[in-house]
Amino acid sequence: MLRPHPTFLHSLLETYGSLRDLRAREDSAEVRRRLDDVTYTLCVSTGTRTPETAVASARAQLAGVHSREDARLSA
Repeated sequence: MLRPHPTFLHSLLETYGSLRDLRAREDSAEVRRRLDDVTYTLCVSTGTRTPETAVASARAQLAGVHSREDARLSA
């Protein structure tokens, strides 16, 4: 499976979190549409089917990237 670039994943997670916060304050059709779009992209990018699993997968992938970078820098 292809893996998305860490910068792209990080951006998706930030956008997803921001839109969820915005939806809690302003539940408009536009906010729901944008949240649906980013949720779909996050799920497709991580090969998952639910937002919860997609977020967990993206975080795990990013943690793995950071672990590998730390190991490379300390070597």
